[in-house]
Amino acid sequence: MGSLSFEFDRGPEGRAARFARPSSVIRAETLDEIGPAFEAIARARAAGKWLAGLLSYELGYAFSAKLAPLMPENRDVPLMLFGVYDAPEAPLPDPVPAPRVPQFSPAVTQADYLRAFARVQDYIAAGDVYQINLTFPLRADCDADPRALYARLKAAQPVGHGVLVETEDFAVLSRSPELFFAIDAAGRATVRPMKGTVARGATPAADAQAVDWLRGSEKNRAENLMIVDLLRNDLSRIAGIGSVKVPALYDIETYATVHQMTSTVTAQLRQGVDFEAICRALFPCGSITGAPKIRAMQIIRELEPDQRGVYCGSIGWLAPTGGMAFNVAIRSLTLRQGVAVLNVGGGVVHDSEGVSEWAEALSKAAFVTAPPPMCG
Repeated sequence: MGSLSFEFDRGPEGRAARFARPSSVIRAETLDEIGPAFEAIARARAAGKWLAGLLSYELGYAFSAKLAPLMPENRDVPLMLFGVYDAPEAPLPDPVPAPRVPQFSPAVTQADYLRAFARVQDYIAAGDVYQINLTFPLRADCDADPRALYARLKAAQPVGHGVLVETEDFAVLSRSPELFFAIDAAGRATVRPMKGTVARGATPAADAQAVDWLRGSEKNRAENLMIVDLLRNDLSRIAGIGSVKVPALYDIETYATVHQMTSTVTAQLRQGVDFEAICRALFPCGSITGAPKIRAMQIIRELEPDQRGVYCGSIGWLAPTGGMAFNVAIRSLTLRQGVAVLNVGGGVVHDSEGVSEWAEALSKAAFVTAPPPMCG
């Protein structure tokens, strides 16, 4: 069986876990293979198996008749890739961390970004959308060992939903702070969208000022609330009537390089809602598309020249008993054939300013770019 492993910083029961040596691999490369892949996942769970896997951002095109024609023909990673496992294992000891990190450069110019930004604002002014999550890639030459580089990134900035994926063709190093969805065995769902970012301050006083600014920022609160409303609507498609709640709004989470605004939405899923239904209702996460989701994704496809791949998709695990948890695959590097790709971006609304949005996007790469340089 092909090599496919997933090592989660926080896996089942909140403990670090590794899934390795799959008994079988489930993958979907085309639209026609998506349904059979979900069926295979359901059969494996019914047989008492665990699964760990990834969903590429482009899988979301398959869940709407309006989006399906936009599916890119040549993709770097599968739409779905899951391993079937007997059980999670204890993680391997961390290797010696890589001594340096890749030297990333934006694959687009600031002028290119500002042109796309202006088109987004045109669409907002025309009433097509309220918000678009506009992203772009950074690239670097890198022949570092994925596990050593991941160990360095993990030591530099702890996050709640980090995972290392290793396949025969590529590796994904996800240092995601964002939970997409977690479902417990009783069908209780939690989503925790993240929208609103400010860089850490250079001094304690400046850092406290940054937190106060983010907490009081009307722009960031409005962006966050738009996505909360979008996810409430998405959840209502699979939740019991009246069960969708927002127990936390505009929380601030602090990381090594940025502060983030998050909110929490919960719901009780209806009886019979399976993994496929969850994905069709929620995927991709609204925090990385904009609102309304389908029109936002159409505009993203028009304006972003590169496919997103695993970035802005999701990585997670499923237990045979019904529990599961998936991240939003932001702050994620893909390594393939000596090249590292890291995407960054952010939400654009009517009063956004292009140069500051460019700078905010680049600040989100600081979890990699802040340490001293490596590879190439």
